[in-house]
Amino acid sequence: MAATPAPPQAPPKPTWDPRRPDPPFPWLRPTIRIRLTLLYGGMFLIAGILLLSIIYLLAAHALNVGSELPFKIISGQVQSDVCNFPTQTTASDLNHAMNQCVNQQRQHALDDLLSRSLLALLGLAVIAFAFGYAMAGRVLSPLGRITRTARAVAGSDLSRRIELDGPDDELKELADTFDEMLDRLQRAFTAQQRFVGNASHELRTPLAINRTLLEVHLSDPQAHVDFQQLGRTLLATNERSEQLVEGLLLLARSDNQIVERKPVDLAEVASQAVDQVHAEAEAKGVKIRGERKPAVVQGNGVLLERIALNLAQNAVRYNVPEDGWVEVTTDVQHGQAVLVVTNTGPVVPAYEIDNLFEPFRRLRTERTGSDKGVGLGLSIARSVARAHGGHISAQPREGGGLVMRVTLPI
Repeated sequence: MAATPAPPQAPPKPTWDPRRPDPPFPWLRPTIRIRLTLLYGGMFLIAGILLLSIIYLLAAHALNVGSELPFKIISGQVQSDVCNFPTQTTASDLNHAMNQCVNQQRQHALDDLLSRSLLALLGLAVIAFAFGYAMAGRVLSPLGRITRTARAVAGSDLSRRIELDGPDDELKELADTFDEMLDRLQRAFTAQQRFVGNASHELRTPLAINRTLLEVHLSDPQAHVDFQQLGRTLLATNERSEQLVEGLLLLARSDNQIVERKPVDLAEVASQAVDQVHAEAEAKGVKIRGERKPAVVQGNGVLLERIALNLAQNAVRYNVPEDGWVEVTTDVQHGQAVLVVTNTGPVVPAYEIDNLFEPFRRLRTERTGSDKGVGLGLSIARSVARAHGGHISAQPREGGGLVMRVTLPI
């Protein structure tokens, strides 16, 4: 067996230590709280100064400081361009008219001041919102970087790190803690991959030796009939163990994101799967039909073929005794490649659909009470679909059977 490739070297650990004690003067540290406080407090102070200055200038302009009175006394009579004064009146009536004129001018000045102040406030509000939006984006930009890295890690790219630069604030602590967590996860996944490789070698070797010994024993024509029957039983049990080991290893490997992708036509993959189960379908009297249109996706052809093969095998094995059929179709719908496998079979309750995708779960059978498989087919199909960024779902078919639908991005 080929040696397991060395795991990729993880980047250096972050310099921040979560166990490091707090500094003696935490209020001197440029935290996000202090920075936001200074930012919004400074914005409020600047906006207040600007607003007061604008109101003062508008008030001075409205009151016309240093300008002449709105009326004049000419030849013992009061004349004005903005107010009406009677020509023949007593002193009290003249004083009343003068007061009324001054009050009108004051009201006009106040109305003008109010309208101009509202316009100034509206302009300052627009500037404040724009400035606040820009500053908030600048302050919160590290969160965007953390989010993008987390999204990349969600795609099983554990080699990505944030490595955030800048002041030693809460965001840098969060980024460094996240990097530390990624280091631990990468080491755990690397150890898991190494364990899978070692386990595959340790488990396959004795099973292969047992199969060889049993086949040699069964090839002896002088062996007793009872021993031959026992050998065939042990050979079937050994073959089942080999299938279980292969299924578990494939399930462990397919949980990771597919790194190397190539164009794969689902129609070709489905046709190959149908060819592999054709003999078993004929033996059970199950007809296979369906139109398979081209649907090219980016992925691993071997794993995608395993999806189609597992679904086709389940559709043939869990079918009706007579006049059963399986329909395998591929198509492109709404910008996604779709593989649909429909079959006749026993009635499946809707509440048992989710259980079918769990490892070692079968419909109304014990974990070891079936000779149709090892109970990993749908689990592997779901894991491979997820590794390709796709989704698999099942629906009970009216009259019995299932409709399995695999959706993959193009």
